[in-house]
Amino acid sequence: MKALRRAVPFVLAGAVVCGNAVVWLGSASRQGKVLSSFGITLLGLLLLLAWLLLGAGLPGRTRRRLALGTLLSLVAFAALVRVRGVTGDFLPILEPRWRPKERAAALPARITPSPTTAPSTPEPTPAAVASAGPPAPAAATPRAVAPLPVVRADYPQFLGPRRDGTVPDTELVRDWAAKPPRLVWRQPIGLGWSAFAIAGEVAVTQEQRGGEELVTAYELLTGRLLWSHADAVRYESVMAGDGPRAVPTIAGGRVFAIGSTGLLNALDLKSGRKLWSHDVVAETGAQVPDFGNSSSPLVVAEWVIVNGGGAGRSLLAYRVADGALAWSAGDDAAAYSSPALVSLLGRSQVVALNAGSVAAHDPATGAILWQHAWPRGQPNVAQPLPIGDDQLLVSAGYGVGAKLLKISRAGDAWQARYLWESTRMKAKFANMFFVDGFVYGLDDGVLACLDAATGERKWRAGRYGHGQMILIGKTLLVSTEEGGLVLVELSPGGLQERAQFPALEAKTWNPPAFAAPYLLVRNDKEAALFELALEK
Repeated sequence: MKALRRAVPFVLAGAVVCGNAVVWLGSASRQGKVLSSFGITLLGLLLLLAWLLLGAGLPGRTRRRLALGTLLSLVAFAALVRVRGVTGDFLPILEPRWRPKERAAALPARITPSPTTAPSTPEPTPAAVASAGPPAPAAATPRAVAPLPVVRADYPQFLGPRRDGTVPDTELVRDWAAKPPRLVWRQPIGLGWSAFAIAGEVAVTQEQRGGEELVTAYELLTGRLLWSHADAVRYESVMAGDGPRAVPTIAGGRVFAIGSTGLLNALDLKSGRKLWSHDVVAETGAQVPDFGNSSSPLVVAEWVIVNGGGAGRSLLAYRVADGALAWSAGDDAAAYSSPALVSLLGRSQVVALNAGSVAAHDPATGAILWQHAWPRGQPNVAQPLPIGDDQLLVSAGYGVGAKLLKISRAGDAWQARYLWESTRMKAKFANMFFVDGFVYGLDDGVLACLDAATGERKWRAGRYGHGQMILIGKTLLVSTEEGGLVLVELSPGGLQERAQFPALEAKTWNPPAFAAPYLLVRNDKEAALFELALEK
């Protein structure tokens, strides 16, 4: 009997190890692996505790002490530590409860860095001082800043001018040891996973401060607040994080921004004055997606197009001038991807990845040109990637992978069919890129390269987490989930890292914005502007 009792811990440990091995070898989804592994390990620990208390033959006093110690440890842990969120792989992020949850509860009153001198210390409001937490390390602020160059081009919406994450006419200096990114300014920001849109020297984003969801405009070169528009709403989620996540769109002197609960606002770019608004979720009878509305507005000609959801309202187009509904179409629920204007077979069309399909719409009428089923049951976030004139690569995480669609047309009849499928490109958050016949993207947080013609994997290396990317000229700039920046030279021959730089601290799901020569990055704690050296 004693020998049997002594064997129990080893049997439990072996079961935990074997269970985890089966999970990690048999599941296609990294997130599923993490959750299953956590459950197996927790169950093993609970069974071990039960055995110690009930079956190990320990003296009564020892069992009582063990039970009390376990209970007190759990109470102390719950009292001192909270779960602030999760990583893209669902690992919990823990922080002390005495640390302020929101570092920037109040808008900055005055921010003083100058474009011709070194940034000086901000003078925030008392509320901001109380909630801002410890200051950034002194080393993060440059000692001297030369006069700053002018902005070469705008980055006016999600993923840039063409909504594909590319900046084709600019080349970065890859030697960051000689010419590292130069900090222009850094400051706290409100909660949320939104990014910046840049027009001229104005940068606009969305953030959560207390009970208000804000659209905020900052002076690009100084970080000085220009204006803010507030709505009394708040989206909260331990899994997804609090606050807005869609990126504003700047077009025609206006800002179009949709919040995490579906409030669509059209604002004047200079003043922030509200021109018109719609509660898209309430007006369509849809539901706020589990992880909040993440779809960024698309402006095409005289319409601003957003995801809706429900019968006849997958996409909605409002008139830019007055907000009147111009058209609505599609029957699927909204996903987290954003509508994009692409050209296939010589025709412009709005492509949308929905909860259960990928569809193309006529921009002027909303009429569905073609539609193809897409797996349900997982968040669809990554943008579909056009390949050539008649192909579209669609991908999702959670074990789904990528599918290459071939688009064909006979008169007015359009058709989409699969050419190949592969679980070797599971793009969860980040955009993918097609370069010289090859597709590059984050496959469950690891950079990977596929042959676009066959779906064959060429290589997979570089664990950057569930971050975001911009293709600047021939160089891929990766914003990692941990807040770092990595320069990668794209080649089907293997991973070629050229430089790394620590830009932000803490989890960073927000896409960066690049208006040459400036890179504007943020997460749910801070924002920072860097000047990047460019090739002449």
